[in-house]
Amino acid sequence: MAPSVPGDPATPALPPHQIDEEFRALPTAALTDAALQTARDLGVSHADIRVERLKESSLSFRDAGLESRSDGVTAGFAVRVVHDGTWGFAAGVDLTVDEAVRVAREAVAMAKVARPLNSEPVELADEPVHAGATWVSAYGSDPFAIDPRDQIERVGGLCRTLFAAQDVDHVDGHFEAVMENKFYADTAGTDTSQQRVRVICQLEATRVDPAGGFETMRTIAPPVGRGWEWMVAGPAAGCWDWESELDLIPSLLAEKAKASSVEPGRYDLVVDPSNLWLTIHESVGHATELDRALGYEAAYAGTSFATLDKLGSLRYGSPAMTVTGDRTAPHGLATIGYDDEGVRTGRWDIVRDGVLVGYQLDRRMAAQNATALGVDRSNGCAFADSPGHVPIQRMANVSLLPAPGGPSTEELISRVDRGIYVVGDRSWSIDMQRYNFQFTGQRFYEIRKGQLVGQLRDVAYQATTTDFWGSLEAVGGPQTYVLGGAFNCGKGQPGQVAAVSHGCPTALFRNVNILNTRREGGR
Repeated sequence: MAPSVPGDPATPALPPHQIDEEFRALPTAALTDAALQTARDLGVSHADIRVERLKESSLSFRDAGLESRSDGVTAGFAVRVVHDGTWGFAAGVDLTVDEAVRVAREAVAMAKVARPLNSEPVELADEPVHAGATWVSAYGSDPFAIDPRDQIERVGGLCRTLFAAQDVDHVDGHFEAVMENKFYADTAGTDTSQQRVRVICQLEATRVDPAGGFETMRTIAPPVGRGWEWMVAGPAAGCWDWESELDLIPSLLAEKAKASSVEPGRYDLVVDPSNLWLTIHESVGHATELDRALGYEAAYAGTSFATLDKLGSLRYGSPAMTVTGDRTAPHGLATIGYDDEGVRTGRWDIVRDGVLVGYQLDRRMAAQNATALGVDRSNGCAFADSPGHVPIQRMANVSLLPAPGGPSTEELISRVDRGIYVVGDRSWSIDMQRYNFQFTGQRFYEIRKGQLVGQLRDVAYQATTTDFWGSLEAVGGPQTYVLGGAFNCGKGQPGQVAAVSHGCPTALFRNVNILNTRREGGR
């Protein structure tokens, strides 16, 4: 059986880090005093300031060589106000007191301009004051402290290893690291300083058929809220086993190229976490963002079928389905100590025993819908991807829980007479209500009488959200649980990009519709 190559779930403790001294040296106190006092003098009911610095670095490889390298830093600040029940927002890049005063005045002026258009006065859910709070994500080695030559040698070496293998004609490699620093303060007295680090590395092998056509296969290592140790420390440190995965890919790719094309129909599916995370993201994560459910987010990727009137009654899936929103998951891409509204983060249920019981919220939506929600506090889902953007409601780490003492992947496969085992994510499609969808994968294995008998090609699984999750018969135990995710979740206009993780175990679904993508494409 093709393993998922997860890191050891029993992750060793990592050394604590301090917030970067260069960021701490920025004049956050002076900017805060100037901006918030100006806003108070202009009669706001709420004001906050966010000072932010983003450091980003990326490497791209083609075959055995470095194709590009980029490094960048974005820094600036933003002021957001509520004046006469209306939002105002402005941002700047000059970190001076004069600019802070100007930006605060501009934010209030924007609120006054927007006031005649506002039919719903802004009220924010209460939040305890968090004064002088600091938070740093859990990582080992700061990737920005590593010599770029060492990074090029490590990632390039992995590309060269894969490129040298038989049956591999081309290799594309990509590595990216981000350090995100934020300072937040508001007129209630909260001020927080935070730092989080994340990395992603993906390698894709291509096999060209001399008779025409090609096949690809990509690594299934997830992006993580970790540092450079993800690339070098290995599974003993809870990190990825790159060498073992690269050893597998050439033979798996050759097998895929010769595999039979799937016969469409109904199959049982055993879905690996490396694939299921994306289905969770699209059909549960986005669908339970309350701004979508309320119709506020419609132009970019649609609204949601899971409307607020269905809270507590919608049968989202089978009783085996419990999904949490979690802004505290270790190494999660959406993990943070405090959100961009000063809310201390936590974990809560979104789907419990198959029933919709919660949403992802910011402070305004929590206050506006407190009666229907049965809660009067935000769960910390406000986020802006840069100092020039206003915070909007963004996704937490939305994860399907494993079954305590539950089965292994092999045990789930053994329960299937005729089915398919799905590994790795690839393409997807979902409608504007987050309801009708289809997903493909990196590789598919035919299951006969509880055994894997070889790969299949041209597979996509298709369902509605509630039918698919309703067909969930069993989830694996904690030993099958892996935290997947993406760096590039898009939302909003102007568009914003956020990183988010989704943990899940291997899962068994019964009687799912399978399409043949080649036939569907008219080939």
